[in-house]
Amino acid sequence: MTQPGLILIGAGGHAHACIDVIEQHGIYQIAGLVGLPSELHAKHLGYEVIGTDSDLPQLVKTCPFALITLGQIQTPEHRLRLYQLTCQFGFEMPAIISPSAFVSRHAALGAGTVVMHGAVVNAGVSIGNNCIINSQALIEHDVTVADHCHISTGAILNGNVDVGSGCFVGSGSVIKEGIHIGARSVVGMSLAVRHDLPEQCRYTGQKDS
Repeated sequence: MTQPGLILIGAGGHAHACIDVIEQHGIYQIAGLVGLPSELHAKHLGYEVIGTDSDLPQLVKTCPFALITLGQIQTPEHRLRLYQLTCQFGFEMPAIISPSAFVSRHAALGAGTVVMHGAVVNAGVSIGNNCIINSQALIEHDVTVADHCHISTGAILNGNVDVGSGCFVGSGSVIKEGIHIGARSVVGMSLAVRHDLPEQCRYTGQKDS
């Protein structure tokens, strides 16, 4: 059976990690990448940048599946813009799960979310659209992660944590059970979050107790 084609929107380093997951996932064949005009025809792990944002209306006619493969650290705005553009042109965005990850059958993943190698998503978890659950992240029971979030490598979200839309949780950070992180907040690397955080917080741990 022929694998359906998948367009990758974003041609940077995060795209390389996604390519490896998609290849091992085995359901979709990468049809090419969409990047900046200066990136046209460049090759990424053997796959060509075949267009820019302006080509999306034509690309959807031959390849209806897409994944946002631009990374996210400081702000969700760029991934959010691409997600909205992708929806506008009618692409379908599958959730992609590495075969080395564990996702409970009692968990829910939104459209366009990618779960990277070695991540664990436990029972009762709800993850929204267009999220990155990066390598070896642990999402414990009954956690809610809203749309357009990046839970970075090795981060731990303990039970019943609630993460608002557009958040970034840095590598190796640990979020205490039951904590709420307000929308569009950034949690730095290797931090312990023991108290609720307001919206648009940039948390460095200096005021933690």
